Amino acid sequence: MEPGKPLTSEELYRTCDPGEFAFATTAELEDFKEILGQDRAVEAIRFGVDVDLDGYNLFVLGPPGTGRHSFVREFLARRAAAEAKASDWCYVNNLEQPHQPLALQLPAGQGRQLQNEIDKLIEEAHTVIPAAFESEDYRARRQAIEEAFKEEQNQIFSAIQERAQQRRIALIRTLSGFAFAPLREGEVISPDEFQKLPEPEQQRIQEDIQDLEKELQKAMQGTPQRVRKSREKVRALDREFAMFAVGGLVDALMQKYAELPKVVKHLKSLQSDIVENVNLFLHAGSEQQPAETPFPLPPRQPGESPAMRRYGVNVIVDNSEDDGAPVIFEDHPTFQNLVGQIEHVAMMGALVTDFNLIKAGALHRANGGYLVLDAHKVLIQPYAWEGLKRALKSRRIRIESLGQIYSLVSTVSLE
Repeated sequence: MEPGKPLTSEELYRTCDPGEFAFATTAELEDFKEILGQDRAVEAIRFGVDVDLDGYNLFVLGPPGTGRHSFVREFLARRAAAEAKASDWCYVNNLEQPHQPLALQLPAGQGRQLQNEIDKLIEEAHTVIPAAFESEDYRARRQAIEEAFKEEQNQIFSAIQERAQQRRIALIRTLSGFAFAPLREGEVISPDEFQKLPEPEQQRIQEDIQDLEKELQKAMQGTPQRVRKSREKVRALDREFAMFAVGGLVDALMQKYAELPKVVKHLKSLQSDIVENVNLFLHAGSEQQPAETPFPLPPRQPGESPAMRRYGVNVIVDNSEDDGAPVIFEDHPTFQNLVGQIEHVAMMGALVTDFNLIKAGALHRANGGYLVLDAHKVLIQPYAWEGLKRALKSRRIRIESLGQIYSLVSTVSLE
């Protein structure tokens, strides 16, 4: 071909023999799933993904425009579709140590199911517990406890009063408490009349009054103990009726999740805590908070009760809608987007939180599947690379804020 010579139309295209193809139109062809001209790269990716051992991760390197992102995405999506679903993960309140919430692992779809069932349990408890405490049986037994306490108190004071009368001394009630006064012919004598009595009789009366005062003081000192015993009987009665009201509901859930020991253990703890904090479900105590809650957090939803916030389930990973193992592409791999975060609420000048405010990161969502990151984006984010390495090496995700790590803020947080 001579330089500068115009090309003919025949020289501008390449012809081929249609008989070489085994199809009539391209519509009969399957979509191309590989990287064109990158057979070695495709084989390397396939080999790398097949290495199912701890500590092995795949690093894909190539110039822009080669399709490495799209191919890895499609390859992992096809592979993950044939694998088992990953587990759901939930956080629940550690009722013994609230600053250390409990993580529960459940089969895919059961996390949201457990959340709904416990929400329903709490809603029913708000109905059945007040009904049990308003029953005639409860009122009669509580009244019997209170009357027994009053009767015991009356017997003690009646005995003191009887011994005082035998000594011709009256036990009278004043604005400041109880007092003793001498009697004559059934009437209390005045101080002037007392001074007119013979000195030996005055001394005898004063000694009798001192003995009675000691006896009364001893009886009064025993009153707080008797009050505590009476209150404990009332609390035992409350626990009995609360267990009667919700015990069957919780037992049904424990039977349903019998194959998940950690869930059953939490349900037992929840049952005991409901019985001990029954005031959360009574109308008069609906706004009360347990003693270990320094700052009562606002409800998650309008109209939510404190009991719902205390006993609810925070589902941070829900794989119920997935068809296979998860494939997570984190385009903005900040430290918090990778390992999750604990949100806080400003209350009374302090930042406080609870297990309901724990949010999942990419590592949580990819657990049991695949996580794809842009290495350059990970390296330019503060503390992201260190946090990712620590999680992979320790096989444990520790949720912390950068403010806590660098001691920039002081908050009431969780472990």
